[in-house]
Amino acid sequence: MSENLLEVDDLTVTFETPAGPTDVVRSLSFAVGEGRSLGIVGESGSGKSMTSLAIMGLLPGGATRSGRISLRGQELTSMSEPQLRKVRGDRVAMIFQDPLSSLNPYYTVGLQIEEAYRSHRPRVTRREARRVAIESLERVHIPDAAKRVDHYPHQFSGGMRQRVMIATALSMEPDLLIADEPTTALDVTVQAQVLDLLREVRQDTGASLIFITHDLAVVSEIADDVLVMRHGRQVEYGSAEQVFSAPEHPYTRALLDAVPRIDDDITDLRILAAEHGGSA
Repeated sequence: MSENLLEVDDLTVTFETPAGPTDVVRSLSFAVGEGRSLGIVGESGSGKSMTSLAIMGLLPGGATRSGRISLRGQELTSMSEPQLRKVRGDRVAMIFQDPLSSLNPYYTVGLQIEEAYRSHRPRVTRREARRVAIESLERVHIPDAAKRVDHYPHQFSGGMRQRVMIATALSMEPDLLIADEPTTALDVTVQAQVLDLLREVRQDTGASLIFITHDLAVVSEIADDVLVMRHGRQVEYGSAEQVFSAPEHPYTRALLDAVPRIDDDITDLRILAAEHGGSA
């Protein structure tokens, strides 16, 4: 069994509201092994993204966290903001859901990758940073990367912009990638390409992955372990094989039952088509 890269113990995230403190993540505990992938799944509002922001130390104003978060034994929750800035991007990188809102429209994608890289490698030259930007784009299979590095975000498709975000995260060669619903806004074909790319990245770099989604079908393709959340709490946690073959919690079973299957009974579809004078 691999050693743990990340350990989260009794994590609670609390928001101050006019009605008083409200916990949006409640006593959450899990671990991510070296080179392994964890899928965090649940409906909207279950606390998935807030968990990732707590790990990164990027909680919004009015939110506090308690509990323990450690990366290779180094406690993150006790770090100062300058110390956390050295960890973010360099050792733990995040891929956000909407690349168009994450990329600055006024700067080329190359400049943005270079800026992220030089923020953690201040002694490198501009020329070296540009080389890293091109290599990062090549790694995520952006065609003609040496030319595309000087293009702006609006000149890329949605899938290509997401590749740029992955390239930015990879430029520092982090130990842990956190992907917060990176395929939600993409069509099925592009989604499959991004998943293939993340699998390839893990294989090539040995990085661990936290993949956050509401889609259990996606989790089944990419995760070694699965954490199911509801109302800020953990309701199921175990290996992907265990969770998908023998789910213990009714909520997990309900999520699995909601996944469309090609062997489902299509009688209702045939009846509906017949009522409208067509065929299924």
